[in-house]
Amino acid sequence: MTPPGDAPFRVVFVCTGNICRSPMAEVVFRRLAEKAGLGDRVASTSAGTGDWHVGERADTRTIASLERRGYDGTRHRAKQFDSATFASNDLVVALDRSHARILRSWARDDAEADKISLLLDFDPTAGDAVDVPDPYYADDGMFDTVLGMIESASRALFQQLEPAIRPSAARPGGLP
Repeated sequence: MTPPGDAPFRVVFVCTGNICRSPMAEVVFRRLAEKAGLGDRVASTSAGTGDWHVGERADTRTIASLERRGYDGTRHRAKQFDSATFASNDLVVALDRSHARILRSWARDDAEADKISLLLDFDPTAGDAVDVPDPYYADDGMFDTVLGMIESASRALFQQLEPAIRPSAARPGGLP
């Protein structure tokens, strides 16, 4: 899953409408890359399986939850995942099993299907949890809870990917 040459590693986070969970993951993952000095080596985006919110900002509760933790989600505009999204990304991260099922049904071949993972699968502290719950019909507290889950899983994902993303000269012993 290492991108060729100087191309950044591209990851897309996918939820239902691209206004709650996936924008959180996009922003959190981008911040992790920036804090590690790898912001130019990672492209973090997000999309939804549905088209209901295309062009809209993230849910105001998403923006507020992100803001409470020091993130900026105000520039986000929702978009829908389409077949070209597979080709333009190295990793497709679904926020729950329903998204993963939909994405697998859209994959045109095994190579595209192999790019799909569940976010919580990366987090050893997630316990039995498999899906990041949708906070859309819940209160502000649930948005904060979901953001905490996303932060933990995103850190675990980033720790797994960082050795492959870091330029070879910066790796211990300069090994690729």
